[in-house]
Amino acid sequence: MHLFIYGPPGSGKSTIGRILAARLGRSFVDLDAVIEASTRQSIRDIFALEGERGFRLREQKALREAAADVTPCVISLGGGALLDPDNRALAEASGEIVFLQADVATLEGRVAKRPGVRPLLSTAGTGECKTPPAAGSGKPVAQLLSERAEHYGSFPNRVMVSDIPPESTADAVQAVLGWYRVSGMGNAYDIHVVADGFARLQNWLEPLAIGQKTVIVGDAHTLPLYGSRVKAVLEAMGVQASLVMLPAGEAHKTIDAVRQLWNAFLQAGIERKNVVFALGGGVVGDLTGFAAATWLRGIRWVNLPTTLLSMVDAGIGGKTGADLPEGKNLIGAFHPPALVVSDTSTLTSLPLHEWRNGLAEAIKHAIIGDPALLTYMPAFSAFLKQGESLALTPRACAAFVAQAMAVKVRIIQQDPFEKGIRAALNLGHTIGHAIEQVTHFGVSHGEAVAIGTVQEARLAEEIGSAEAGLAARIEALFSSVGLPTALPIGLSVPALKEAMSVDKKKADGLVRFALPVAVGEVRINQVISDHMLGVLVHVQQREA
Repeated sequence: MHLFIYGPPGSGKSTIGRILAARLGRSFVDLDAVIEASTRQSIRDIFALEGERGFRLREQKALREAAADVTPCVISLGGGALLDPDNRALAEASGEIVFLQADVATLEGRVAKRPGVRPLLSTAGTGECKTPPAAGSGKPVAQLLSERAEHYGSFPNRVMVSDIPPESTADAVQAVLGWYRVSGMGNAYDIHVVADGFARLQNWLEPLAIGQKTVIVGDAHTLPLYGSRVKAVLEAMGVQASLVMLPAGEAHKTIDAVRQLWNAFLQAGIERKNVVFALGGGVVGDLTGFAAATWLRGIRWVNLPTTLLSMVDAGIGGKTGADLPEGKNLIGAFHPPALVVSDTSTLTSLPLHEWRNGLAEAIKHAIIGDPALLTYMPAFSAFLKQGESLALTPRACAAFVAQAMAVKVRIIQQDPFEKGIRAALNLGHTIGHAIEQVTHFGVSHGEAVAIGTVQEARLAEEIGSAEAGLAARIEALFSSVGLPTALPIGLSVPALKEAMSVDKKKADGLVRFALPVAVGEVRINQVISDHMLGVLVHVQQREA
């Protein structure tokens, strides 16, 4: 599927398009540049010699050729390219359209910097045009926007642009689309976050050449809900799909479950060219990915996360594995999926505690690198604590998931194998994983992350690396959506310290923490003494 960037003249389509093409690993096509190259004339000269009608015919031809390319591209369109109904239908049939919206002042300022380049626009005057321009001259920006208001307003995927860095605008486009590409850990893979992902699944699978056999792995919750839908998509592609159901829950994330998957792969005749599917939350994804990493020394797998937690965090990044009785995720492999598709319509079936589990990771991502995510929390608070309906449209919910996911995507792009900055994603997890282990998973992952993040913020304040009051602010964020923030009553301090001592994040005999400095900043590789950790636990248990 192509990505078409559309908007009024001066909205930055070419600049944003180039950034997105680089991020998504695609070729970039500037339709105006293609026309100029083919005619060896500038757009202004084509208008002067052939008029707007002549230019539109050339534009239509160039669009048809670009859309016919089987390799997905990012295509920047002229400001009136989709006024023609046939052009619009062609673009909608062959990809997604994102509209860049800008106010009059922003566009006027940009147009004035390059006078005469855009033949339909005049740089004379500002604001509303009270009298029409002379025949043959360009129109003021305000008039052009007024004439095209209904047309421009009809595109649902919209991003407001202004004089902010273009990279920030590209971030917003990706959040609206839910499209990412992750590289640096073997073959690059695409991520798609949409409210109807299963309906579009075939479009994204066809380029992967997945073979004629597969296994769909789910658990007791997800397979009855969605297994038949995914299986129907695969069978329509001529793929024979077997369903394998695992018990639900972290307690079943064991090497025995991996052995069950190996046996299922054997029975289904899975070969190296085949692809297997994970359909569920983080446990299903971790187990399926690890089984794929170790079957025939590595086969491809596709992740279809169905929980908020797995969509924003666990389902991306390529970490796979299983637990041992001695600790969480002690066995595993870096084995990225070939594709990730998050169908956010599956979130409607989640119980409230699963929403909270996912929001714990989203809040963690806000603390690490995107405080803007916190603007969504009042809507989730009303939903989870006050019993109101979730005041987010399916499109807004998908945008939230994509924006929350983007924090992790950016970090793993910089450090795919966790040799540096990727350790920031462990915020809350050093204490959190230990709590899960000591309580035998009686405390869920999201709850443990919330508790762990608050306690690690306290530690950061104790050693003077965090701003005063940070722990209280973070505690309020988690509490606002109904997540616990205090250590469980009666928690054994020796058992907690012992669980952390075998944590996979340990290095050189020391447990390393990622500690918050402020909302939006985390410091990695922080060492906390056993004494200070023990004092913190005892103090909080006395407070409770």
